[in-house]
Amino acid sequence: MRIIILKRKTIVIAGIIFFIFSILLFYMKTISINTFNFFDPIYQGNQTDKKVAFACNVVWGNEYLPDILSELKKNNITISFFIGGDWADKNKELLMGVYADKHEIGNHGYNHLKHTQISDEKNKEEIIRTQEVINSIIGEKTELFAPPYGDLDKRVTQIAESLGYKVIMWSLDTIDWNTKDYTKILERVNKRVHNGAIILMHPTESTVKALPIMINNLKNRNYDIVTVSQVLR
Repeated sequence: MRIIILKRKTIVIAGIIFFIFSILLFYMKTISINTFNFFDPIYQGNQTDKKVAFACNVVWGNEYLPDILSELKKNNITISFFIGGDWADKNKELLMGVYADKHEIGNHGYNHLKHTQISDEKNKEEIIRTQEVINSIIGEKTELFAPPYGDLDKRVTQIAESLGYKVIMWSLDTIDWNTKDYTKILERVNKRVHNGAIILMHPTESTVKALPIMINNLKNRNYDIVTVSQVLR
């Protein structure tokens, strides 16, 4: 009789523990969905896949952009272009050409300011104004925001995310804006590339020279070159 009672007590206790655990699990899921709305800055993508993303910031370099687009098209590659709003305003046809080639379009702020040094309202204005300009040209809302200069803090991140954006940084910088020697770009990429890398670049002369070799090198190492959104998946 005592053994039966002990077994019943054990079953009841186990049931209570399971019930409490189920409630805790439910509330943890609820909190994660409803409370923590911020993504935090994204520096790289999925590291389980042999993919890398090119993220090209565009606020100048018009003379090099057509050659970059041509090389990407020749290799059947689509990447992410983060567009400055002022540049878009002045170069509607170039932006339409980028979009026509099915590249992903991101938001790079309007005036290329350091966002940690401006007010909350100015931050919102820079992002929203760029969003509106780009949308008026290509008819599509941007969803990714790359802060100019990589200038970022928690406040800037939360402002961008409150507007519905994911904040994109990078894990590999070509530093193409600071060199005329394209081989330095190739060396840097070859040395530091990794699964899920977000590779930062700009439309420069050195990028134009490095790009075909860089694409070939990455393909030889079995990397797929994709957009930022694709590498995040």
